[in-house]
Amino acid sequence: MAIEERDPHTGYLTTGHEWNGITELNTPVPRIVYLFLISAVLFSLVYWVLMPTWPLGTTFTKGLLGFDQGAAVSQSLKEAAVDRATWAKRIEKESYAQVQGDPYLMETVRTTGRVLFGDNCAPCHGREGRGGKGFPSLTANRWLWGGSPEALAETIRVGVNSAHPDRRVSQMPAFGRDGMLERPDMENVLTYVLSLSDMATSAASPGKIAAGKALFADNCASCHGADARGKTDAGAPDLTDAVWLYGGDANSIYTTLWGGRQGHMPTWESRLSPVDRKILVLYLIDLRKDGP
Repeated sequence: MAIEERDPHTGYLTTGHEWNGITELNTPVPRIVYLFLISAVLFSLVYWVLMPTWPLGTTFTKGLLGFDQGAAVSQSLKEAAVDRATWAKRIEKESYAQVQGDPYLMETVRTTGRVLFGDNCAPCHGREGRGGKGFPSLTANRWLWGGSPEALAETIRVGVNSAHPDRRVSQMPAFGRDGMLERPDMENVLTYVLSLSDMATSAASPGKIAAGKALFADNCASCHGADARGKTDAGAPDLTDAVWLYGGDANSIYTTLWGGRQGHMPTWESRLSPVDRKILVLYLIDLRKDGP
């Protein structure tokens, strides 16, 4: 028969097990643990009685409170649909200016528009609409096809170089690859284009700039304009500012001159409803307030 041994420091009995001189104590379970266990059992019993719990084949116990989470969710969805129908009808019927002047509607536009933009536009233009190489920033207030609400709405509706019959069409020729300009001529055009936004280039190469300007007038002005400020009816960008779609350094611009460019934006007419497209337009107009 084993002799019970009590630890002299804690007063607890030992289990009789020992490892390397360390004796295991037979420490009792704290009473608070029993309290928690008893409370959990009591809570479970009460919950089983009051709330829907046990499955019974094709149904389940309803509970004394008769609470139904499915019915609550359905009711919530119905209320949300009614609320959406109310503000969506207003956005659809009111003018852009009227919606912009209504704080409640604009708050709805910001919330709903951000979701629409994130789901449909962010993969190309970025989550914050700041774009990237080959994808224009929508916060810089530089619009290839015009930045009015009506122009934005049309661009979203038909897309650019898309499959829509009324699509916006734009393509920059490959002046070098297709032999339209020789390398020296392209370098002169490059110097001229750089001089439009870089005073250092303008002061350093007056002869090349003059030659490039003449070539620009013959080959580029029809799309970009005689002043190089672009044309929204052709989707041609302004070359006098610091905003560049494919990069504004000499190598990037030369690559553009050599191989040409053709952007693409899908049509959203069949993917988004008219009111959703209008919300996106309003969201973009509001978004560019925070742009550079």
